[in-house]
Amino acid sequence: MEGILKDFETSLDRNFAFLKDEYKKIRADRVDASILDKIKVECFGSFSPINQLASVSVAESRILSISPWDITLLNSIEKAILKSDIGVSPQNDGKVIKCVFPPLSQERRNEFAKEVSKKCEESKISIRNFRHEFMTKLKNMKKKSEISTDEIQRLEKQIQKSVDVFISKTDTLKEEKTKQIFGG
Repeated sequence: MEGILKDFETSLDRNFAFLKDEYKKIRADRVDASILDKIKVECFGSFSPINQLASVSVAESRILSISPWDITLLNSIEKAILKSDIGVSPQNDGKVIKCVFPPLSQERRNEFAKEVSKKCEESKISIRNFRHEFMTKLKNMKKKSEISTDEIQRLEKQIQKSVDVFISKTDTLKEEKTKQIFGG
Protein backbone atom coordinates (compact mmCIF):
# COMPACT_ATOMS: atom_id res chain seq x y z
CA MET A 1 0.00 0.00 0.00
CA GLU A 2 2.91 2.32 0.65
CA GLY A 3 3.86 1.84 -3.00
CA ILE A 4 0.68 3.64 -4.01
CA LEU A 5 1.52 6.54 -1.74
CA LYS A 6 5.10 6.62 -3.04
CA ASP A 7 3.84 6.68 -6.67
CA PHE A 8 1.49 9.52 -5.76
CA GLU A 9 4.28 11.54 -4.12
CA THR A 10 6.51 10.94 -7.16
CA SER A 11 3.76 12.28 -9.46
CA LEU A 12 3.43 15.39 -7.30
CA ASP A 13 7.20 15.92 -7.24
CA ARG A 14 7.38 15.68 -11.05
CA ASN A 15 4.49 18.12 -11.40
CA PHE A 16 6.20 20.62 -9.10
CA ALA A 17 9.55 20.26 -10.89
CA PHE A 18 7.79 20.84 -14.22
CA LEU A 19 6.17 24.02 -12.87
CA LYS A 20 9.54 25.29 -11.63
CA ASP A 21 11.03 24.69 -15.09
CA GLU A 22 8.12 26.48 -16.75
CA TYR A 23 8.57 29.46 -14.44
CA LYS A 24 12.27 29.69 -15.34
CA LYS A 25 11.21 30.32 -18.93
CA ILE A 26 9.09 33.32 -17.92
CA ARG A 27 11.24 36.39 -17.82
CA ALA A 28 11.52 38.50 -14.69
CA ASP A 29 13.81 41.50 -14.13
CA ARG A 30 16.87 39.28 -14.47
CA VAL A 31 16.95 37.22 -17.64
CA ASP A 32 17.47 33.47 -17.23
CA ALA A 33 19.40 31.36 -19.76
CA SER A 34 16.54 28.84 -19.78
CA ILE A 35 14.48 31.34 -21.79
CA LEU A 36 16.34 29.93 -24.83
CA ASP A 37 15.48 26.29 -24.01
CA LYS A 38 12.41 26.24 -26.24
CA ILE A 39 14.34 27.52 -29.28
CA LYS A 40 15.50 24.79 -31.65
CA VAL A 41 18.34 25.35 -34.11
CA GLU A 42 18.60 23.54 -37.42
CA CYS A 43 22.01 21.95 -37.69
CA PHE A 44 23.41 18.94 -39.47
CA GLY A 45 19.96 17.92 -40.73
CA SER A 46 18.14 17.97 -37.40
CA PHE A 47 16.91 20.41 -34.77
CA SER A 48 18.65 20.83 -31.42
CA PRO A 49 18.16 23.16 -28.45
CA ILE A 50 20.65 26.01 -28.20
CA ASN A 51 22.00 24.74 -24.86
CA GLN A 52 23.19 21.56 -26.63
CA LEU A 53 25.10 23.57 -29.24
CA ALA A 54 26.54 26.43 -27.22
CA SER A 55 27.46 27.75 -23.83
CA VAL A 56 24.75 30.16 -22.66
CA SER A 57 25.46 32.55 -19.81
CA VAL A 58 23.98 35.67 -18.25
CA ALA A 59 26.50 38.43 -18.95
CA GLU A 60 24.44 41.10 -17.14
CA SER A 61 20.94 41.15 -15.72
CA ARG A 62 19.41 41.70 -19.16
CA ILE A 63 22.11 40.27 -21.48
CA LEU A 64 22.58 36.66 -22.53
CA SER A 65 25.86 35.59 -24.10
CA ILE A 66 25.85 32.58 -26.44
CA SER A 67 29.16 30.97 -27.41
CA PRO A 68 28.69 28.09 -29.87
CA TRP A 69 31.02 25.13 -29.57
CA ASP A 70 31.10 24.95 -33.36
CA ILE A 71 31.57 28.46 -34.78
CA THR A 72 29.90 27.42 -38.05
CA LEU A 73 26.58 27.27 -36.15
CA LEU A 74 26.71 30.96 -35.22
CA ASN A 75 24.45 32.10 -38.07
CA SER A 76 21.98 29.21 -37.56
CA ILE A 77 21.65 30.08 -33.87
CA GLU A 78 21.16 33.75 -34.72
CA LYS A 79 18.42 32.91 -37.25
CA ALA A 80 16.64 30.65 -34.77
CA ILE A 81 16.62 33.42 -32.15
CA LEU A 82 15.29 35.91 -34.68
CA LYS A 83 12.45 33.52 -35.63
CA SER A 84 11.54 32.91 -31.99
CA ASP A 85 9.05 34.89 -29.93
CA ILE A 86 11.43 36.00 -27.16
CA GLY A 87 11.50 39.59 -28.39
CA VAL A 88 15.20 40.28 -28.91
CA SER A 89 17.49 41.01 -31.81
CA PRO A 90 20.69 39.01 -31.44
CA GLN A 91 24.01 40.76 -31.99
CA ASN A 92 26.59 38.54 -33.71
CA ASP A 93 30.25 39.61 -33.46
CA GLY A 94 31.58 36.57 -35.33
CA LYS A 95 32.41 34.60 -32.17
CA VAL A 96 29.63 35.25 -29.68
CA ILE A 97 25.96 36.19 -29.92
CA LYS A 98 24.66 38.68 -27.39
CA CYS A 99 20.95 39.03 -26.74
CA VAL A 100 20.04 42.27 -25.00
CA PHE A 101 16.58 42.11 -23.47
CA PRO A 102 14.72 45.39 -23.13
CA PRO A 103 13.43 46.43 -19.72
CA LEU A 104 9.96 45.07 -19.05
CA SER A 105 7.06 47.46 -19.50
CA GLN A 106 4.23 47.38 -16.98
CA GLU A 107 1.98 45.85 -19.64
CA ARG A 108 4.48 43.05 -20.32
CA ARG A 109 4.92 42.43 -16.59
CA ASN A 110 1.14 42.05 -16.29
CA GLU A 111 1.12 39.57 -19.20
CA PHE A 112 3.87 37.52 -17.55
CA ALA A 113 2.02 37.59 -14.21
CA LYS A 114 -1.11 36.25 -15.96
CA GLU A 115 0.98 33.49 -17.54
CA VAL A 116 2.39 32.60 -14.10
CA SER A 117 -1.13 32.38 -12.68
CA LYS A 118 -2.30 30.26 -15.60
CA LYS A 119 0.58 27.80 -15.20
CA CYS A 120 -0.07 27.63 -11.45
CA GLU A 121 -3.72 26.78 -12.04
CA GLU A 122 -2.76 24.12 -14.62
CA SER A 123 -0.42 22.59 -12.05
CA LYS A 124 -3.20 22.53 -9.44
CA ILE A 125 -5.54 20.85 -11.91
CA SER A 126 -2.88 18.19 -12.53
CA ILE A 127 -2.52 17.66 -8.78
CA ARG A 128 -6.28 17.20 -8.43
CA ASN A 129 -6.29 14.81 -11.39
CA PHE A 130 -3.53 12.76 -9.74
CA ARG A 131 -5.59 12.65 -6.55
CA HIS A 132 -8.67 11.48 -8.47
CA GLU A 133 -6.64 8.83 -10.32
CA PHE A 134 -5.14 7.42 -7.13
CA MET A 135 -8.46 7.50 -5.25
CA THR A 136 -9.97 5.50 -8.13
CA LYS A 137 -7.14 2.96 -7.81
CA LEU A 138 -7.90 2.60 -4.12
CA LYS A 139 -11.61 2.07 -4.75
CA ASN A 140 -10.84 -0.56 -7.38
CA MET A 141 -8.55 -2.33 -4.93
CA LYS A 142 -11.38 -2.26 -2.36
CA LYS A 143 -13.78 -3.85 -4.85
CA LYS A 144 -11.25 -6.64 -5.41
CA SER A 145 -10.84 -7.01 -1.62
CA GLU A 146 -7.13 -6.17 -1.92
CA ILE A 147 -7.35 -3.45 0.72
CA SER A 148 -9.38 -2.81 3.84
CA THR A 149 -11.70 0.12 4.46
CA ASP A 150 -9.45 1.34 7.28
CA GLU A 151 -6.41 1.22 5.02
CA ILE A 152 -8.28 3.19 2.33
CA GLN A 153 -9.25 5.86 4.84
CA ARG A 154 -5.67 6.11 6.08
CA LEU A 155 -4.28 6.41 2.55
CA GLU A 156 -6.96 8.91 1.52
CA LYS A 157 -5.98 11.14 4.45
CA GLN A 158 -2.31 10.91 3.52
CA ILE A 159 -3.06 11.63 -0.13
CA GLN A 160 -5.16 14.67 0.81
CA LYS A 161 -2.40 15.87 3.14
CA SER A 162 0.11 15.61 0.29
CA VAL A 163 -2.27 17.43 -2.06
CA ASP A 164 -2.62 20.27 0.45
CA VAL A 165 1.15 20.53 0.87
CA PHE A 166 1.83 20.62 -2.88
CA ILE A 167 -0.94 23.12 -3.59
CA SER A 168 0.55 25.34 -0.90
CA LYS A 169 4.05 24.94 -2.40
CA THR A 170 2.63 25.77 -5.83
CA ASP A 171 0.96 28.93 -4.50
CA THR A 172 4.18 29.99 -2.76
CA LEU A 173 6.18 29.46 -5.96
CA LYS A 174 3.62 31.53 -7.88
CA GLU A 175 3.89 34.38 -5.36
CA GLU A 176 7.70 34.33 -5.54
CA LYS A 177 7.71 34.40 -9.35
CA THR A 178 5.14 37.20 -9.43
CA LYS A 179 7.31 39.24 -7.04
CA GLN A 180 10.30 38.66 -9.34
CA ILE A 181 8.32 39.87 -12.33
CA PHE A 182 7.31 43.07 -10.60
CA GLY A 183 10.82 43.63 -9.26
CA GLY A 184 10.01 42.80 -5.63
